[in-house]
Amino acid sequence: MSAIAADRKQARDQKRASDQKLTKAVAGSDRRFAVIAHGLLILWSVIVILPMLWVLVSSFKTTKEILSSPFALPKHWQFDNYSRAWSDASIGKYFLNSVIVVVCALVLVMLLGAMCAYVLARFQFPGRRLIYYVMLAGLTFPVFLAIVPLFFQLQNFGLLNTRPGLILTYVAFALPFTMFFLYAFFRSLPHDVYEAALIDGAGDWRAFFQVMLPMARPGMAAVAIFNFLGLWNQFLLPVALNTDQNKWVLTQGMAAYASSQAYGIDYGALFAAIVVTVVPVLVVYIIFQRRIAGSVSQGTFR
Repeated sequence: MSAIAADRKQARDQKRASDQKLTKAVAGSDRRFAVIAHGLLILWSVIVILPMLWVLVSSFKTTKEILSSPFALPKHWQFDNYSRAWSDASIGKYFLNSVIVVVCALVLVMLLGAMCAYVLARFQFPGRRLIYYVMLAGLTFPVFLAIVPLFFQLQNFGLLNTRPGLILTYVAFALPFTMFFLYAFFRSLPHDVYEAALIDGAGDWRAFFQVMLPMARPGMAAVAIFNFLGLWNQFLLPVALNTDQNKWVLTQGMAAYASSQAYGIDYGALFAAIVVTVVPVLVVYIIFQRRIAGSVSQGTFR
């Protein structure tokens, strides 16, 4: 009996030693992975942040200081660079045009996209699958292939070189992504809540706007941020469809300002204009970044 007990004790000791070695190996592997991952993230952060800081500092310098000592701090902070960019380069007017176009397009695409995703996700009807896949096909359609048909279509409707025409174009190109993103959120919402709203006397419209839509608020916030980033930085569509200089958006104004000065570029005002362009995007992202981190979901048809 004593020999059997000794063998059992030896087996337990060997198993315990093996488990300890495995735990140490896993812990060591996790630490190495964490060090490599954090190192890569730090490197990526430096690559992204340093150019932004350089542009910000350069926006307070004169052109001579930027060319002679590009990485030095300004001797005298030139705040008038922003006033020159805002007034002389008409950045203020272009900024207002961008705000009008992007905000109107964002409101429309969020409303239409949410309604489309809700219907496809919650109701069964003939052609539902076909509509879903046709909408998804819109994600694969390159923008530049639609420029010529869009130009003539807007011209025929009298919407060429107008803000409404540009807004409708933005909505059309952002709608498939919005529907695709929100589809999974509406699929995951409990059906019992919808049935309870109907029992309490709510119709389909009221149940959607007062019950189901607020429950999908995290997804709405996330997709609104992605749409804002894409629409704010849009360049190809306004260049082709909005040639009236008084109605230019910010990206058009920035490109025209940078190319119009030839060799006599006022780099201080140009960098100030870049900061004005980037700041709204950074502010929106910083405020709602938690929504993005917690709301990204993969849409699938079920």
